[in-house]
Amino acid sequence: MSSTLRALLCLGLCLSQRISAPKQTLPKPIIRAESTYMVPKEKQATLCCQGSYGAVEYQLHFEGSLFAVERPKPPERINGVKFHIPDMNSRKAGRYSCIYRVGELWSERSDLLDLVVTEMYDTPTLSVHPGPEVTSGEKVTFYCRLDTATSMFLLLKEGRSRDVQRSYGKVQAEFPVGPVTTAHRGSYRCFGSYNNYAWSFPSEPVKLLVTGDTENTSLAPTDPTFPSE
Repeated sequence: MSSTLRALLCLGLCLSQRISAPKQTLPKPIIRAESTYMVPKEKQATLCCQGSYGAVEYQLHFEGSLFAVERPKPPERINGVKFHIPDMNSRKAGRYSCIYRVGELWSERSDLLDLVVTEMYDTPTLSVHPGPEVTSGEKVTFYCRLDTATSMFLLLKEGRSRDVQRSYGKVQAEFPVGPVTTAHRGSYRCFGSYNNYAWSFPSEPVKLLVTGDTENTSLAPTDPTFPSE
């Protein structure tokens, strides 16, 4: 076998190994909002990206494009960074993700985090029918009204801000709930919006009182809390 042929065979083998070798990446980081993902207009939002000790660079991406970069010092003692987003407005509301780098190796992209700006429109009014005091097993309907023309309404229970119910209407929307149990007890607010990320001021809270059963709600999920700096 000639030296030229052996060289070509070796080159082909090397290329085949490089093509078939899986691309190495670091585990994906965790992204979260420091206090809440719902940030009033002109206030500061803070997003936390938790990666790995030794990471020399973190990148925050907004709607798929690079938004900000942080380089922790010293990297071997820090496994995450905070990205501060001042003067929150509708142009900064949307979907964020983050990645990090250790040496020349990049991580997978984090899950997406939806960041919402509030206090963009007027204040809606919230009511509940047949009333705020009902018996377990009944059905209720929340009505959210905003005289400023909008296209979407959102209903949230305090302490469960990730469980957003959406409904549509020009000035009012209905939110049927039930049959209710004591798990539905609590305070509710609603918002009006033109899109998923720019919301109105919150309505005044409406407290729903449900009587008639003894369901244990102590294990019901609530929003997580995080220690302050």
